[in-house]
Amino acid sequence: MLKNIPGYLLLALLSLLSISASAQNTDTVKKNDVKIDTALLNRYHIDPPKNALPVRNRVIQIKPELIPVTMLDYHISYWRKWITLGINFNQSSFSNNYAAGGANAIAVGGNFEYKSEYRKGTLDYVTDLQMRYAKAKNKGQAARKSDDWLFFDNKIATQMSKSWFFFGSVTFQSQFDNGYNYNSDGSLTLNSQFMAPGYLTESVGFEYKPKPWFDLRIGTGTARQTFMVNDTLYIHNGGNNYGVPQGKKFYNDLAFQMVQTTDAFLDKRHSLRLSERYALFVPYQKNVKFISHRVDATLYAQVTRMVNVSFNTTFIYDRSSRPDPQASEGLALGLIYRFPY
Repeated sequence: MLKNIPGYLLLALLSLLSISASAQNTDTVKKNDVKIDTALLNRYHIDPPKNALPVRNRVIQIKPELIPVTMLDYHISYWRKWITLGINFNQSSFSNNYAAGGANAIAVGGNFEYKSEYRKGTLDYVTDLQMRYAKAKNKGQAARKSDDWLFFDNKIATQMSKSWFFFGSVTFQSQFDNGYNYNSDGSLTLNSQFMAPGYLTESVGFEYKPKPWFDLRIGTGTARQTFMVNDTLYIHNGGNNYGVPQGKKFYNDLAFQMVQTTDAFLDKRHSLRLSERYALFVPYQKNVKFISHRVDATLYAQVTRMVNVSFNTTFIYDRSSRPDPQASEGLALGLIYRFPY
């Protein structure tokens, strides 16, 4: 059959078949007017080039969104408060035929202390109230007081540096009950009572407080008023009358005063506490021999949460009341309540 086809037609037919076969085996893509064989791309796992698409970059902005929040019922208190209440009791009795002898006795005492502090920013306000009273009675004798103390101190200060303050204070000091001298013949002589004497002291100056439990006041400007509501007591006080002139009920002193206080726990268990106050008073208008010193100290030993042993002592050197030093001490076992514990 091919013999009847002219040669030139046969050649043309073979050329067309070759081109057709080549077109079936080769596929191309065109990129920038350059043809790429897709068979090569498939063979070597090469992804064909893609046309670049325009990309629009957007700046992400994060803004805070305020959400309304209902305030909880919180209350900030700038006050700190301490209360100490103690009752001491001591009793002894003997039978009538007790060979060693002895006298029946009973003693009751109580103490109350309230202290609070307001601290906000540079402002500091402290109030301190201390009251002690005790009586003892022996068989055959009238009851006699063994402790009597009334003290009320108020101080306001503004902070100048880490440990230094400028302060102003008002302090009141007196006693509750009458005080007597017990004569050898059994008679009593009145020598003191409430507001006889009584002291009201105003002071301004600088305060050094490096620790919460230590305080030192330097009162460069101090005035103290001494009250004697019973102006006849000077007869029984060697004429001193606590510095108040005879026949008068009031005397004012201008002075320099220094007061140092310590109120600290001495152990980690907070079972041993020391409360101490020292006052130095230097009157400007009197001789240096009338410089007075007073120390009041109490040591508390907590046996249990409600039972404690306390030891208090007082030392006074004040020639306005007595020419010689004065001292007292007391040891007691009793119940004590301190809040916060």
